Amino acid sequence: TNQLWLILAAVVCVYIVLVLLFKDFLQPVTILAALPLSMGGAFVALLITHSSFSMPSLIGLLVLMGIVTKNSILLVEYAIVARRDHGMNRFNALLDACHKRARPILMTTIAMGAGMLPIAMGFGVDPSFRSPMATAVIGGLITSTLLSLLVVPVVFTYVDDLFQKLQQSFLKRKM
Repeated sequence: TNQLWLILAAVVCVYIVLVLLFKDFLQPVTILAALPLSMGGAFVALLITHSSFSMPSLIGLLVLMGIVTKNSILLVEYAIVARRDHGMNRFNALLDACHKRARPILMTTIAMGAGMLPIAMGFGVDPSFRSPMATAVIGGLITSTLLSLLVVPVVFTYVDDLFQKLQQSFLKRKM
């Protein structure tokens, strides 16, 4: 239960930082939508390799949360800037963001996965301690990279629709 509280506290802290960064309460929800995608992959990787969910694997989940959040920020921020500064509609902004930000996201995933692979395979000092951490990171990176390029734009669309409805409702009340 302490581990669950630690993960929840980390997500809340990330959400607060994202609210301050974007000056918006809804867009951070879009960014955090990729976290469940990564967690599923991490748990499946731990299950496949018969690794336990322990403190090292929890550390791996926290590392994974940071990487996945960064990848989502790349997509969402680019789409917001494309709409605001270049006057693109939502669909074209998301398409352009996915097209232009897929390469940096893939590069991050490949670099992190390649860096964690020797640790996951048990090379180095005390592999029984470090291997679950690397396994969780690699499994989460694979699923989050594949799914976040598809799911984050969809969630962005739903959150943007919700924002538009709330804005219209607020304007109607004001008049």
